[in-house]
Amino acid sequence: MKTKNNGIYTARSQAIACLAAWAGTGKPVQSFIDTLIHDSSLSGEDRQLAVMLVMGTLRRQGSLDLLISRFASTALAKMKPLTLAALRVGVFQLCFLERVPDSAAVNETVAALKIMRQPSWLLGFVNGILRNIARQKEHLPPPDSVFDHPAWLVERWREHFGAERTQDICRINAMEPALCLRAKNREELARLLAAHGTSSVPGKYAPESLLLQDWRGAVTALPGFAEGLFQVQDQAAQLACRLLGPFKEHGRYLDGCAGLGGKTCALAALLPATASLIAVEPDGRRVRLLHENLKRQQMQERVSIMHSGLEDFAANKPPLFDGILIDAPCSGTGVIRRQPDIRWNRQPNDFAVLQAAQLALLETAARLLAPGGVLVYVTCSIEPEENQQVIDLFLSANSGIRLTDCRNVLSNAAAELTDVQGYFAPLPNEEIDGFFAATMLH
Repeated sequence: MKTKNNGIYTARSQAIACLAAWAGTGKPVQSFIDTLIHDSSLSGEDRQLAVMLVMGTLRRQGSLDLLISRFASTALAKMKPLTLAALRVGVFQLCFLERVPDSAAVNETVAALKIMRQPSWLLGFVNGILRNIARQKEHLPPPDSVFDHPAWLVERWREHFGAERTQDICRINAMEPALCLRAKNREELARLLAAHGTSSVPGKYAPESLLLQDWRGAVTALPGFAEGLFQVQDQAAQLACRLLGPFKEHGRYLDGCAGLGGKTCALAALLPATASLIAVEPDGRRVRLLHENLKRQQMQERVSIMHSGLEDFAANKPPLFDGILIDAPCSGTGVIRRQPDIRWNRQPNDFAVLQAAQLALLETAARLLAPGGVLVYVTCSIEPEENQQVIDLFLSANSGIRLTDCRNVLSNAAAELTDVQGYFAPLPNEEIDGFFAATMLH
C-alpha cells in the first residue's frame, strides 16, 4: 500500500510516525492519529493496531523510558524523536502485549524503521536494545504506574488525595478503559449487541449506560450506530446532564459549551417535548460535527445551534433560561485513561490560566439565568483550581446564586460519588471517569 510520499504503510510504522510527530508539540495526539493513521490506506484491523500501539505507548511511556534508559548507551534526551518513538513502541509490545511474540515485536519494529528509510546503524541500534530487553524481561522489576505520569502531577495528587488514592488513580490511568455507551433503550441495545456476538454489561451509575469491556473495533461498526440507538459517553458525563433536572415543561435550556454535542444529545433526550434547548459552540469544525451527531441521534429538531461564543451569544440579550449547562474547557486530568497524552501535554501553570477562562464562562452564564433557574458547572478535571476553587470564587462574587446538593437529583447508586459539600466529584475508577460537577440555584 502506497503512501503520499511513496513509502509503505504498516501499523507499526504509522504508530511510530504518529508518536514522533506528536512529541514535544503539546498538541492532542488525536489530530496526529487522524492524519497519519485514520487517513492512511491501512486496513481497518491495522488501523486499530496502530491506534492501540500509540495509546498504549503513551499510557506506559514513563515505564518504557525507564527500561530503555537501563539498556541504551545513549541518553534518551539525545535520541531523535523517531528513534525514541520506535524504541517505546517496541518495548511496549515486548513488556505489555502478551499476544505479540517477542520475535514479532522486535522484527516488525525494526522493519518499520527500514520501511521509513532509516540508516542501517539505527536499525542495528534499535534491534540490539530490543533484543537485550527481550532476553532479560523475565528478570525485570514489575512496572509501577506512578512512573507513567509526570512527577509534578503525581506530587500534587498526593497532596490533594493522599498516597493511596494517587496510586489508584495512576493504576486506573494505565488501563485501557471499557467502551461506555449511552443507550436510547439499554435492554434493547444489549439484546441487539448480543445477537451480533458483542457482550455488554449495564453501568453501575448511569441508568442508560452499557459497558463493552472487550470491544476493540470501530464504534461505527457496532450494530445500531447508524440508526442512532446509542452514543459513546462515559457515565460521569451522562449523570452530569441529569443535574439540570427536574426539567420543566416549556422550559428554556442552554448548553453553553456544546463542543461535539455529546451532552447536547443527552440533554435533548432528557427534556420534555415542550421544552427548548439551544447549543452554543464557536468552533466551526465542532459545529459541523454537532449537526452530524444530532442528526444521527434524530435530535436535530429538538436543538437550535448557535455558531457563536457564549459571550457573543449573551450580548444579543436572549430571553433568560431555566437551566444552563457550562461544560467548561479544562485540563482533562480526569480522563487521562482515555486520552493518555494529556498527562504529558499539561504544565503546572495551566490550571491558573484555565481557571480564569472558566470563571468568565460562569459569569456570562449567570447573566443568562432566570430567577429560580439551575446552573450546572462541569469539568472532566480532578484539580481543585478548576473545580472547587472556581465555584468558591464565583459564588463569592454572585450573592444571588447558591450552591445546591447534587444528591438531590442523582440516584442512590450515583449519590455515592458526591462529596461532603454536595459536589459530584468521582475520581477515575474501572467504571467511570474522573469528573466534577456543581449545581447552583438562582
